[in-house]
Amino acid sequence: MLKSFAGRLLALFSLLTLEVALVGGVFLLSALLFFYLTRVVFVEHSVSFDEWAFGQIDVLRAAWPSLTTLVYGLTFFASLPFLVGAGVGIPVLLRVRGHRREGLEVFLAVAGAALLNQLLKTHFQRVRPSSALVFQQGLSFPSGHAMIGLALYGCLAWLLWRHRRHPIWAALLLLFALLIGLTRVYLHVHYATDVLAGFAAGLFWLILLRTALRLWWRESGGVMR
Repeated sequence: MLKSFAGRLLALFSLLTLEVALVGGVFLLSALLFFYLTRVVFVEHSVSFDEWAFGQIDVLRAAWPSLTTLVYGLTFFASLPFLVGAGVGIPVLLRVRGHRREGLEVFLAVAGAALLNQLLKTHFQRVRPSSALVFQQGLSFPSGHAMIGLALYGCLAWLLWRHRRHPIWAALLLLFALLIGLTRVYLHVHYATDVLAGFAAGLFWLILLRTALRLWWRESGGVMR
């Protein structure tokens, strides 16, 4: 029995170590990607990747013009009105259902990503593409739809995965966030580098937030739900 218990502890320790290594690696890679993109855009002033992405999207739009209606629908799900409603409504719903900490996590994921996104945009001051299909106010780098959308759907995906419920839905939420980011390039309201930077910053924020909350709840003596 003692050997069996020791074996289980060793297996659990190995799993936790692997989890920490994976999360730490993703955290580092997201930070490196973001800073690499800032160098490409603001130091090297390279537009080759952005022009290539626009070219590919334009070919797709010409071949499938009916996609535009679908794109308008998809992009709404990371728009300001939707994010405000989801960022408040989902936490309230979770709290009512007895998941207070999960509700707080979703709220902070959305609110924190939105604040950080505005700070980054104000710092980098990149103007939006002049070829936009629709008028869009604000600055361009990083994409708010990509960054805050990934924060929202990524947080929800993580909660589903953590509770071991509907892992397929968790994967679909992440895919949905990625598709929303692509709609911004399709509509020419963001450069591809804006969207990639948004994904990187959103992932960076999610991991940072999750780690901070886990440490805070552990120090406060609470039990993780």
